[in-house]
Amino acid sequence: MKIETKCLHSGYTPKNTEPRVVPIVQSTTYVYDSTEEVASVFDEPTKSLIYSRFANPTVMAVENKIAELEGGVGAMCTSSGQAATLLSILNICRAGDSFISTGEVYGGTVNLFSFTLKKMGIECIFVDRNSSDEEIMKAFKPNTKAVFGETIANPALSVLDIERFAKIAHANNVPLIVDNTFATPILCRPIEFGADIVIHSTSKYMDGHAVQVGGVIVDSGNFDWTNGKFPELVEPDESYHGISYVETYGKAAYIIKARMQLMRDFGVYPAAHSAFLLNLGLETMAIRMEKYCENAMKVANYLKGHEKIESIKYPGLESDEDYPLTKKYLKGASGVISLVIKGGREKAMEFMNSLQLASNEVHVADIRTCVLHPASETHRQLTDEQLVAAGINGGMVRFSVGLENVDDIISDIEQALNKI
Repeated sequence: MKIETKCLHSGYTPKNTEPRVVPIVQSTTYVYDSTEEVASVFDEPTKSLIYSRFANPTVMAVENKIAELEGGVGAMCTSSGQAATLLSILNICRAGDSFISTGEVYGGTVNLFSFTLKKMGIECIFVDRNSSDEEIMKAFKPNTKAVFGETIANPALSVLDIERFAKIAHANNVPLIVDNTFATPILCRPIEFGADIVIHSTSKYMDGHAVQVGGVIVDSGNFDWTNGKFPELVEPDESYHGISYVETYGKAAYIIKARMQLMRDFGVYPAAHSAFLLNLGLETMAIRMEKYCENAMKVANYLKGHEKIESIKYPGLESDEDYPLTKKYLKGASGVISLVIKGGREKAMEFMNSLQLASNEVHVADIRTCVLHPASETHRQLTDEQLVAAGINGGMVRFSVGLENVDDIISDIEQALNKI
């Protein structure tokens, strides 16, 4: 099936007389005929459903759909994108380990990597995505276990050179983890360019309607965990009956370990109803992404020559420094634009407060146009140096173009700019 068809049909195939739409199985638990049968599932959790902290039929249908959309061997949904990011790292890093990340990533991710994981004994080594291969290679240590980046960085909107970072990661025998939130598998499938693990905040374009928070981890099944750097995937897991994930589950070792070990202990699994709502968003994702890109391109072209705009960042513009990477990796540059208002922070906030159609809110990638001031909101916790590293100017506004008539969106921008 083509990807537009997969959005509608993957993950769930009803049998005779069964519901056409993915049903909501709103239950925490599942009944067995005998104690022995329950015990056998504890020995082999993939055998059957046992408790909805591990798996649920509604959520599983969505996981299967997303895995197919991204071209992976399996997926695991989480209660938030932040939880997906956390578990993707914890699944292969432990105290005393390190991993590498590009500097231009979401502010919450920077905080997670710089402070929370540091408290757990895991070091994040930030690198400039524009550094040479040689400079990035120097950042690796013997204990480095992964490389992390965002397909389209939030809110810097820089485009990751996925193939280059995959080659660097693989040359050091570690996987590349890519956050594909802004691109979605409609615009980019990172696994096809060498990424090993793909994560999403499903709260954004996948859901599209701002009705539920969620995340997902997708395992490509392509990375060789037996290269000597990842004993926790190869050696017996004492916390789960001495199972070897690679030996037992092969290509799906990473995602099964994440479920059996980390989901068991952290319990950040989404509710069935949340997954049901997410599936509704996935069904229209292909057609929505096309319109987001179309609207954003028109808005970007309007903004790029405006006298009150200091600069604009939209990788879909031919004038953008990342346009060659956009052409290589993306089928569209999403609906998010970063613009810098002349006059800095004060004027940026004045512009935002003057908007009438666009909502001033802590969200992005919605069907409705919304704006956010990164320096004082999502990235407020960062130092001035970290803001610069993340590509954030005090006058920057993250403008998420929605699905309204584009003339109405531009009219709203125009009247707001006229007031500053």
